[in-house]
Amino acid sequence: MSFLSLKNLSRSFGTTRAVADVSLDVNQGEFFGLLGPSGCGKTTTLRMIAGLEKPDAGSIEFQNADITNLPPERRGFGMVFQNYALFPHLNVFENVAFGLRARHKSKAEMTERVTSALDLVQLPGYEKRAMDELSGGQQQRVAIARAIAIEPALLLFDEPLSNLDVSLREETRSELRELVTRLGLTAVYVTHDQEEAFALCDRISVMVGGKLMQTGRPRELYEHPAELSVASFLGRNNLIKAMRLSSSKTSDGEFKTLDGDHTLHLTVKHDDLAPLNKPVYLAIRPEHVQLNSNGGENSLPGNIREIVFAGATSTVRVDANGLLIEALVLRTDGLQVNQPCNVILSPDHLTVLK
Repeated sequence: MSFLSLKNLSRSFGTTRAVADVSLDVNQGEFFGLLGPSGCGKTTTLRMIAGLEKPDAGSIEFQNADITNLPPERRGFGMVFQNYALFPHLNVFENVAFGLRARHKSKAEMTERVTSALDLVQLPGYEKRAMDELSGGQQQRVAIARAIAIEPALLLFDEPLSNLDVSLREETRSELRELVTRLGLTAVYVTHDQEEAFALCDRISVMVGGKLMQTGRPRELYEHPAELSVASFLGRNNLIKAMRLSSSKTSDGEFKTLDGDHTLHLTVKHDDLAPLNKPVYLAIRPEHVQLNSNGGENSLPGNIREIVFAGATSTVRVDANGLLIEALVLRTDGLQVNQPCNVILSPDHLTVLK
């Protein structure tokens, strides 16, 4: 049985449907991500898990018990907010001890847990510091210490690193992942940053427009997006509109691109839903596109339109008879604008999107 289950959750605010029929399972000990653009419903979903919002429909089960109508203070979950939600008039000790006081813990146990939590987030001896004496990264660690001090059954994170600068964000997320793993906690993590989600999470659900579009491990989502919205949101993708020419009863897929009138071949699975003579999108990542002067399977003749240097890699944009393709290359030696070249779209890396 799953540790946490959301079953057909929906939530509307007036005429706006923020979350639409969301169902997912989180396993014990898992670092689970809710990833999507701003306004997609991921924070509302997290707040329903926490008990801060009540669903209009659906249910939430935790350890096989229905907690849909249970108040937040009785769920025993720890939550870290985007703006930290620390009390500026309280020192570090009192902020971390806040949830313990609400649970009527003894002074001795409170002191022990606060000290332990601050040690875990690498802030030993900070008990008497005021909030305005701390950097943004230190305040974030205090917020995490407060969440873990109550020894939560589940940790909930709402974009906790978004207010930190880039270098501190990378350092903190590495520490956060290590901490959650070391303590054997289960976490649900909301973010709009795919790099952050990929670095932290065991599995991720991608949300778009209040709906869950696809759930899977980071590499699976990146390399095999099932939906056009997932492929568009997760990194750069060449999205090629095409028509299937081969029979829907065979796994040998033959497609004609609507731009450039090229013929592409790839293996089509039964569940790829690529019907005959119906337009679909094919996707391939720029790093899987090859450029060379020779032919081969799925080789499209074209001309280099643009070369964009970006340090370790460069993006080469090729016009293949009206079909624009991006390739990500390590070296641009011998390549120049307006030069003819062949674009190779490997059948193994082409994906049919719904």
